[in-house]
Amino acid sequence: MLRWIAVLVIAALVAADQGLKFLAIKYLQPIGSFPVLDGVLQLSYVENTGAAFGIFRDHTTLLTVFTAVVVAGGFVLLVSGKLKDRLALAAATLILAGGVGNLIDRAARGFVVDYIEPLFVEFAVFNFADMLVCVGAGLLVLYLLLDLVRERRRAKKETADGSV
Repeated sequence: MLRWIAVLVIAALVAADQGLKFLAIKYLQPIGSFPVLDGVLQLSYVENTGAAFGIFRDHTTLLTVFTAVVVAGGFVLLVSGKLKDRLALAAATLILAGGVGNLIDRAARGFVVDYIEPLFVEFAVFNFADMLVCVGAGLLVLYLLLDLVRERRRAKKETADGSV
């Protein structure tokens, strides 16, 4: 049941991402950028033909195929029911939603629409889908660390129980 809720959440997050990108194209593209918090944040229209931080710039076809394969594999894993842990499921949900959002851009436009630009630090312009992938990756790392701790505790307990 949770996996199907995750699919609905993915659909809602992708819709939100595409809606924000639509607004960026409609309102930001003509003006270029718009200050939100002086010296902290502005909205800037950028057409990113690369991946994170502009790496693999102008390799859109390769990125599109790679993203499509990863997203397809992620959906197979998600709907298979093999993700039992809620934290792992949440991580996969966010990563897949972000991946699908940016995949739609690459496939339909040939570039990803980025629009969030932090000004207080030297950083790339990014979008909502990128944030989903990053938060999902952080949750995945947290899940893996917690799983490692659980496994070590389990192994330690088994060793202690076996030596008594």
